[in-house]
Amino acid sequence: MTFDYPAEWTIKDRAAEAAPGGVFVEVLRENGKSIATLRTNMVTGSECLEKYPYSLIDSEELPALAQAGQTPRFVFEGRANPTATDAAAANPLAYGITSGPEPSGPTACPIFHFFTWPPSGAMFGGAYNPFDTSPGNPPQVDTPEGYTETGEYKDIRKMITSLRPAGK
Repeated sequence: MTFDYPAEWTIKDRAAEAAPGGVFVEVLRENGKSIATLRTNMVTGSECLEKYPYSLIDSEELPALAQAGQTPRFVFEGRANPTATDAAAANPLAYGITSGPEPSGPTACPIFHFFTWPPSGAMFGGAYNPFDTSPGNPPQVDTPEGYTETGEYKDIRKMITSLRPAGK
């Protein structure tokens, strides 16, 4: 698998932490902020025990990653957890590639950004925290909709949606 990213960003090889036979890389912004990870040979599948209010902020099908008649999607989505006491945990937001079924209705299972990729599955994505005040973060962006207008989000989206099989 290969993908494109801005020249000022770096890739950190975390192979020692990869699943057997898989890869694990972390994408870092120029200020060292981790914005996404790519892992392969992941075990996919989970049981949905509880659903939460769901919001879809952005979505795009990724035909280059289609496997066995299933086309993964890039999504930027959120869930609301009314029982969480921490503000960031109450409304987790994440972007990534998923092969999971699209939610139907106003609720969905917890965020699960894995997609079908031989021999089992892979993940490529990250989380958005509107409360993160780390240096270099876009200033005064406190909504997911506002975040989609930032250069950082546009670069992340472009990078993740550029993922393709090696040699293509």
